[in-house]
Amino acid sequence: MLLLGTVYHSCNSKQEKILPVKEAITESVYASGVVKSTDQYDVFSSVSGLIAEILVKEGDEIKKGDAIIRLVNTTAQLNTENAALAADYNAINANAEKLNEFQININYSMAKMEADKLLLTRQQNLWNESIGTKNELEQRQLSYQSSVTAYEAAKLRYIQLKKQINFQGSQSQNNFEIAASIKKDYSIKSNVDGRVYHIIMKQGEMVNTLSPVAVIGNADTFMIELQVDEFDISRIKINQPILLSMDSYKGQIFEALVTKIDPIMNEKSKAFTVEASFVKQPVALYPNLTCEANIIIQQKANTITIPRSYLLTGDSVIVENGKKRKVVIGLKDYQKVEIISGVATDEFIYKPSL
Repeated sequence: MLLLGTVYHSCNSKQEKILPVKEAITESVYASGVVKSTDQYDVFSSVSGLIAEILVKEGDEIKKGDAIIRLVNTTAQLNTENAALAADYNAINANAEKLNEFQININYSMAKMEADKLLLTRQQNLWNESIGTKNELEQRQLSYQSSVTAYEAAKLRYIQLKKQINFQGSQSQNNFEIAASIKKDYSIKSNVDGRVYHIIMKQGEMVNTLSPVAVIGNADTFMIELQVDEFDISRIKINQPILLSMDSYKGQIFEALVTKIDPIMNEKSKAFTVEASFVKQPVALYPNLTCEANIIIQQKANTITIPRSYLLTGDSVIVENGKKRKVVIGLKDYQKVEIISGVATDEFIYKPSL
């Protein structure tokens, strides 16, 4: 027994040991991400066409509505011209001759109807004086009835023609306006006041509606877009403080605040997008700078901590004589863990052997 005790004491004396320390501890969630310009977006064209002219350079500041790229499409140009011709052809003014022709027919039918009515009246008067035959009277009645029918038909044809001309004119005008509107889309414009950060396409290249042609964003203000693991997202809240580092500012730490949490997870990365804003923005920033962040969950000052490497599975530590002792833990960061109870600051704990 004495030999075994001596051997154990010798091994125990070689183990690393520390005293718990009273200090502050911060629990945080790690996230990686990129810096983006506020209002940054990929510019898409609403139509397909050939780039005839690029009107801006990368770095230029622009206003909302400014044209950045001009496209050309011969087919669209011809369609617009054809629509204009059709609109002119189908306009009421252009169909005045047809309407006049039908109006003349109405006037003729009305004159014939009135003449046949007069003849019928005369024949009726003769018949009343027993002059003429029944057949002559019936012929006059039939002629007048036919004239009335022809007159009414002429009026209906005129009304129908006018409706048709109005419809075709309105339809052609609408087609022309649609074609003219599409023609305007061949000038790609900015949706925001900002800066041109990237021109993706080159002059002479074909543009479609599926691929971006440029990147535009705010010239002065930037935000941070972070990716947070699904296991940590439930701990993230709006206005939580963030400590941020960037490769472009080595050795410097910047403060930020959580401003938005996207409520849907990216199925491929199993992460949520969290947006943040700088408390004090660095002087020089550019879109897509990479960054690493610690989102502060909670902090404690003047609490007992030990290195995480000294904590055993099941929340226990090794104390004097190799004994395991259960402890109650609190906050954790990447290096330390808070000990709420179980060991005192004057009691050595030993690092577990590998």
